[in-house]
Amino acid sequence: MAAMETIPARRGKATHLRRGQSIRIVNTHGSQVVDTWAFTAGLLTEFMSMEHTRATLTKLVPRPGDGLYTNRRRRILTMTEDTSRGDHDTLLAACDSERYILLGVKEYHDNCTDNLYAAMQALGLTPPECPSPLNLFMHIPWTPSGALSFEPPTSKPGDRVTLRAELDCIVALSACPQDLLPINGPLAGKTVGTTTEAHYEIVD
Repeated sequence: MAAMETIPARRGKATHLRRGQSIRIVNTHGSQVVDTWAFTAGLLTEFMSMEHTRATLTKLVPRPGDGLYTNRRRRILTMTEDTSRGDHDTLLAACDSERYILLGVKEYHDNCTDNLYAAMQALGLTPPECPSPLNLFMHIPWTPSGALSFEPPTSKPGDRVTLRAELDCIVALSACPQDLLPINGPLAGKTVGTTTEAHYEIVD
C-alpha cells in the first residue's frame, strides 16, 4: 500500500494504476468535490465516459459493484467502496475559465479543466480533451421535471470512495476550486477562494 497522497486545495494530481490496483479517494474535510477522470494507458483517446457509463448502467449515479466505462464501452474502473451517502454527479462538465466568466469572474480563476491538464502534464502526458468527469461527492439533486440544483455535499469528513482498475490506466483528480456556488459547502460566512484539499492512496 502506498502512502496517502494530498490533492492540494484547488489543484490536481494524476497517477498510474495497474489493472487490479485500486485508488481510495478520501474527502478529508467532508465538503470537497473531487473531479475524477481515467484514461487508458497508452491510448489516451480512450477514457472514462460518463455518457457511456450512464447508458451501460441505465442509471445516473454508480454504486459499489458498478463499473465505469470508456468511450469504447470497456470497463475501465469498478466502484468497490463508498462510505458516503452516495451523492455523486455524472451530468456536469468540469469547470473551466469560461464557466467562471459566465459567473461574473473578471480575472483568472483556478478550474478543474486546467487542473486536469496540469496533472497529466506532470506525468509527461497530454490528454486529447477534457472529458466530463465523475464528480465525486458533488450533490446535484434533480427533479422529475428535469430541474437541477447546486447543493452542498452530503459527505462527512473521512468519507471515501474506492475504485479498482480493470485496465492499466491513468487516474486524474482535481480538488474542485468552485467557490461561487455551494457545491464545496455552504457559502455563508466563507471567503471566496476557500476550498479544501483531499487525499488518495493506491491499494494493491
